[in-house]
Amino acid sequence: MDYSIQRLLNDKLYDKRKQGALELEKIVRDSVFKSEHDKIQKIVEQLCHDYAYAVHQPHARNGGLIGLAAASIALGSEGVAPYLKEIVPPVLACFSDQDARVRYYACESMYNIAKVAKGEVLLFFNEIFDALAKLASDSELSVKNGAELLDRLVKDIVAESAASYVSVLQLSEKDTTDGDALDEVDLPTAFSLAKFIPLLKDRIHVIGPFTRNFLVSWLTLLDTIPDLELICYLPEFLEGLIKFLGGPNRDVNVATQGLLERFLSEIKRITRLKKGIEESRKSQGRRRSAASDTASLSAKTEQMAEPTVAVEEDKDDIAVDDSASESLLDDDLTQTEGDWIPGQDVQIDYPKILDILVGFVDTSYEEEMQLTALRWIDNFFEISPEDILPFVPRLLTQVLPAMSSGSDQVRQAANRVNKSLLEYIYSLSDDTAEEAAQPQSKVPSTAPSRESVERKSSEISSNEARKFNQESSAVTPRSSIVSTPFQPTDLDYAAAVTSLTLQFLNENEATRVAALSWLIMLHRKAPRKVVAFNDGTFPALLKTLSDPAEAVVTKDLQLLSQISRNSEDSYFASFMVNLLQLFSTDRHLLEVRGNLIIRQLCLNLSPERIYRTLADCLEKEEDLEFASIMVQNLNNNLITAPELADMRKRLRNLDSREGQMFFVALFRSWCHNAVSTFSLCLLAQAYEQAYHLLQIFAELEMTVNMLIQIDKLVQLLESPVFTYLRLQLLEPEKYPYLYKCLYGVLMLLPQSSAFAALKNRLNSVSNIGFLQGGPRSAPQAASSFDRPTGTRLKNREENTIRWFELLEKFKAVQERARRAQASQRQSLDQTDSLHPSLSSALSAAAGGRDRSGFPDAPRGGAGMMSPGAGGIGLGVAGPSGAGQNRGITETSKAGSTTSFLGTSHKYKSGLSNLRGLNIGGRKSKK
Repeated sequence: MDYSIQRLLNDKLYDKRKQGALELEKIVRDSVFKSEHDKIQKIVEQLCHDYAYAVHQPHARNGGLIGLAAASIALGSEGVAPYLKEIVPPVLACFSDQDARVRYYACESMYNIAKVAKGEVLLFFNEIFDALAKLASDSELSVKNGAELLDRLVKDIVAESAASYVSVLQLSEKDTTDGDALDEVDLPTAFSLAKFIPLLKDRIHVIGPFTRNFLVSWLTLLDTIPDLELICYLPEFLEGLIKFLGGPNRDVNVATQGLLERFLSEIKRITRLKKGIEESRKSQGRRRSAASDTASLSAKTEQMAEPTVAVEEDKDDIAVDDSASESLLDDDLTQTEGDWIPGQDVQIDYPKILDILVGFVDTSYEEEMQLTALRWIDNFFEISPEDILPFVPRLLTQVLPAMSSGSDQVRQAANRVNKSLLEYIYSLSDDTAEEAAQPQSKVPSTAPSRESVERKSSEISSNEARKFNQESSAVTPRSSIVSTPFQPTDLDYAAAVTSLTLQFLNENEATRVAALSWLIMLHRKAPRKVVAFNDGTFPALLKTLSDPAEAVVTKDLQLLSQISRNSEDSYFASFMVNLLQLFSTDRHLLEVRGNLIIRQLCLNLSPERIYRTLADCLEKEEDLEFASIMVQNLNNNLITAPELADMRKRLRNLDSREGQMFFVALFRSWCHNAVSTFSLCLLAQAYEQAYHLLQIFAELEMTVNMLIQIDKLVQLLESPVFTYLRLQLLEPEKYPYLYKCLYGVLMLLPQSSAFAALKNRLNSVSNIGFLQGGPRSAPQAASSFDRPTGTRLKNREENTIRWFELLEKFKAVQERARRAQASQRQSLDQTDSLHPSLSSALSAAAGGRDRSGFPDAPRGGAGMMSPGAGGIGLGVAGPSGAGQNRGITETSKAGSTTSFLGTSHKYKSGLSNLRGLNIGGRKSKK
C-alpha cells in the first residue's frame, strides 16, 4: 500500500480511516481489473499482520478492520473467496478485543465482508457463530447492536444457501479431471450441520439469558430449513434446551417452550408419515399377494377345466381381470416407492430422547422443566411406545413421587403419564395374544375371491382343492409376518419391583398407594415373574401394614391376598405365621389396624382358610397372653364382621362333617380365651358344651377383664347376629341348655347394666311355660355328656366331635395360663423384696402394673383385692391380656367402633356397689 494510505488507516479519526479505506478500495479494484493477484495478496497480508493483529495499537486495528472490509468490497462476490482464509481470522480475533470500539468495528467489518461473500462465508460459520454467541451478552450496547445486525445478515445467508451452497474453494479442491459433470460430483455444502452440532453442544449450557435467546433463535431458524433435518440431532442439545426453562427470564422461557413444541410436533409428523408409508406398503404387498394367488388358481382352473366354450370364456375374463389388477398394483407400488416425501428418511433416536426426558421428571428440577418432560413422555406413548419399555423402572422411580408434587399441574401430568404407562404395560400380553391370532384372523380376507373362483371351477378334484388350501395357508403367514409390528423386549420385572418397593419409603400417601397399585397390576399380569422376586419385597409388604394411611394398608392387603391366592399353601401358611409374629411384636399395630387387616384379608381371600390357618398357629403359640388377645380379636370379627356372614352360617351348621371339623379347629385355639370359647359355642349352637364351660368358669380366677368380655358378650346377644338365639328361647323344651347358659352368665355378672339387660330378656320369656296346655316338668339334665337333649347332631354323626376332649383341652390351656400368671406374679414379688425402688421402676416400665401383674386401677375405679384373700381381683385388666386390650376397637353391627376402655369404666361404675361387700368370704379392701 502507498504510504499515504497507510498513514490514513492508522489515523485516530474515523473519517481519516474511512478516506484511506476508500482509496484502498480503488487500488484493489484496479488490481483486480489488471489481474495483479500478487499485489492483492500482499495488500491483504499487510492489512492482517501490520494492522489487524497490531496488539498495542487500537487505531491500527480499527484501520486494518475497515481496510479488510474495503478490500473485500473491491474484490466482489466472485473474487473474494480465495482470500477469505486470510481476511476472516483477524476480524474474528478482534471480536474478543478488550476495547469496545474495536469489537464494534469488527462487527461492522464482518458485516461488509459477509455481505459481499454471501455463501462463501458459511465455511467459517462455526467461528462466526461462536463469536456472535459471546457478543450477544456484551456489556456495551453499541457492540450488542452491531452484533445483532451481523447476526441477522448471517441468518439470511444461512436461510438462503445453507443446504445447497457449494463453495468455490471446495470446487477447486475437487478432482474433476475425469470429465464428470458438475451435478454428478459429490460435493459437501459449505454449511455442515454435523460440524456445527458439537459447538452447539458445548454452548447450550450457558446461563446468560441473552445468549440463551440467541441460541434458541438460531435453533428455530435451522429447524425451518427442511433439507438440514435438525431434528436428527435433537438428543445432542435437548438436555441443555430443557434447562433453559428453569431460568428466571420469561422471554427465554416462552421462546424455548415454542421451540420444544415445534420439535415435538415435527416428531409426531415424521412418525405418522413413516407409519402411513409402512402401512401403505404392507397393504399393497397383501393385495399383490392376493392377486398372485388368484392368478395361480385361475391357471390351475384353466388347465383342469373341460374344453367348453363357457368355461373358456370365464377363464379368459378371469385372466384379463387378474392381469389388469396386477399391473395396476405394480404401478401404484412403483409410484409410492418412487415419490419422496420430506421426512420419510429422517432417523430419530427415541431411546436417547427418552433417557434425557426421564431424568427431568425428578422433583428436584423446576416445575416448568418437569411439566415439559412429562408432557413429552406422555406423547411418546403415541409416537413410539415400544421404546418406553426399557425405561419403565426409572420412570416408576421418577413419576410416582411426582404424583405427590406440590404443584397441581405436575400432579395432573404425572397422573396422566402413570395412567398411560399402566395401560401400556397391562396391554402388552393382550397385544401379543392378538398378534399370535393374526394369521387365523387374516385367513378369511382371501375367502371371497377363493370362493368365487371355486364356483367357476366346480370340477376341481378334492385332492387339488386340498392342495390349494395348503398353499393358500402357506401364503397367509407371509403377509402376517409383514404386518406384525415390532416386538418389544420384555419388561424388566426385577428392576420394576425394586423401584416400586423403594417407593414404600416415600413420605407421600399417594405415591405409596400408586406403588402398591403397580405391584398389584404386575402380579396380576405375570404372577410367576413377580413372585420370583417376592422374597425381597415380602418383608417390606409386611412392614407396610404399619403404615399410618388406611388406603395404603388396604392396597397392601389386597396385594398380599392376591399373592397368596396365586401361590402354594406353604406360602400362605408362611404369610399367616409372619402376620402373627408382626402382631406379637407390634402390639400397637394390632390395636390400631388389627381388625382392618383381618377383615380385608377375609374380603380378598377365603375367610375359612384364614381362620383355620390362624387357629392352627395360635394353638401352638407359646405367648399365652398374646394368644388370648389375638383370639379375642378374631372372635370379635367372627361375630360382628359382615365379611364373615357366610362363615357364621356355616359354623352354625354342625350337622355336616366339614362344619364339625371347622368348629373343632377353632375351639382348640379359642381355649386361650375363656369368654371367646363360650361365645364360639353359642355361635355354633353347642349350648350343652357352653353350659359345661360355665361350670369350669367357676374354677377360674374371675378377673375384671373376663367380666368386661362377658359384659360385651351380653351386648352382642342383643345384636342381629344372635337373632336366632333369642328366638330359640321360645322353645325351652328343645333348647334347655340355652336357658342354663344364659342364666349362668347372669349369675356370673354383678348387678350392672348388662345384668339388667340380660335379666329383662330372660324375664320376657320366663312365663312361656304357662302358655302350654298343662304344667310342664323341668327338663332333666343328662347325667352323661352325650347330648341327648338340645343337640342338633344327627345320630350317625353324634360321636364325631369329642366333647370331653375339647373340655379337657380347655382346662389344660387355662391351667397353663394360670401357672404363667402365678409365675409372673412370683417373679415380681421377688424383685420387690430384693429392691423396692427397682420394683417400682419395673412396674412403671411395664405400664403401671402392680405386684399382682394387673395395671393400676384408674382413680375412682374398684379397689384391688389380694389374690390370697380369697376374693376376686377387680383391677382394670387381668394378666390374661386385659392390659393389652386398652383401646382395642371392634366393629359393631352398625359399623361403629366401641372401646373396651370405655366399657371398663362403664362396667366399673356399675360395680361400685360391690365395695365393702363380702366377696368370696372376706371383706374387700377399699
